[in-house]
Amino acid sequence: MNRNINPVRKVEQEFNVLRPLMAVLVAMVLCFIIILIASDEPMEALRLLLTGPLTTMRRFGNVLEAWIPFMFTGCAICILYSANVINMAAEGAFFLGGVATSAAAICITLPSGIHPIVAVLLGGVAGALVCLIPGLLEMKFDAKAVVSSLMLNYVCLYLGLYIIKFMLRDPQAGFIASWKFEPTAILPKLIDGTNVHVGLFIAVLAVIFSYLYLYKSRWGYCVRMIGKNPNFAKYSGIKVAWVVISSQMIGGFIAGIGGGVQLVGMYDRFQYQQLPQFGFDGILIATLAKLNPKYVPITGFFLAYIRTGAEIMARKTDVPYEIVLVVQALIIMMMAAQLFLQKWKHRRIVAASQRILEEQEV
Repeated sequence: MNRNINPVRKVEQEFNVLRPLMAVLVAMVLCFIIILIASDEPMEALRLLLTGPLTTMRRFGNVLEAWIPFMFTGCAICILYSANVINMAAEGAFFLGGVATSAAAICITLPSGIHPIVAVLLGGVAGALVCLIPGLLEMKFDAKAVVSSLMLNYVCLYLGLYIIKFMLRDPQAGFIASWKFEPTAILPKLIDGTNVHVGLFIAVLAVIFSYLYLYKSRWGYCVRMIGKNPNFAKYSGIKVAWVVISSQMIGGFIAGIGGGVQLVGMYDRFQYQQLPQFGFDGILIATLAKLNPKYVPITGFFLAYIRTGAEIMARKTDVPYEIVLVVQALIIMMMAAQLFLQKWKHRRIVAASQRILEEQEV
């Protein structure tokens, strides 16, 4: 029986790897064509886009700085979406997690080794509560999470800004910002001359935890089964509502920790004026990773790299930074297109099945 299944399963695995790679390749080729047409110095623009982040340690540090929050939100989305709940509240969880961490970094006095841990964990709790709401509404009241979570993001934005403006604002600052964090709450830097901080290791731990949770635990198996067939999961005895709600809280917890790590790692005070968009970036990262956290570091690094390259290219040439947004949009469109590479997949499966039949006849 394994001889009948394995070739087809191998084709499925190849397809899952090839499809995002082809989506990225096609998007990058189209991006290059646009640059060749629109730019007065296309070769220089392409060189800076592809190699600019590697030219100095400071520029490569920018890649790593962007990579850290991408890993958090990518893992959060992997968990949120694996239960087939389109919960978009990772953005709000990231933002409100940063607010909660900032409050703890300002109002609590603890030793340097403990203070950032407590502050970041409080941010995780805030993020878990945010993502709990859309999941609870969908399970109990059949309110679609995609709608309620999008609206909830703006509730988180204005609630967080209210807390900063009226409870934690530093009147001496020249803009709306919180008081400075206690020095004991700030994460130490890893590389001199950059803002790369200890949060990089925390992000790696988040990736490992997310993978073990989804693919090496009984709870993760239940989450993925619900995502593929909720009715079958229900008749198998799985408590669907409980598993879904708990998975949404875990995903929100990771996003909230990411928001907290970003604040105490990169800044000395809260200074966001709008949603930072890291949660929405996590959707692209998780989609390219096929909702598998072990691929999130790769896809997150890719996005961080091309964004840094696009910033360098925009500063040095006549090509605007928004070209990277074109790449992102093309990737999402091709990943969302159900027919993309389906004919290739079908031909491979048919060929594999024919080989099996020929072997059996012999």
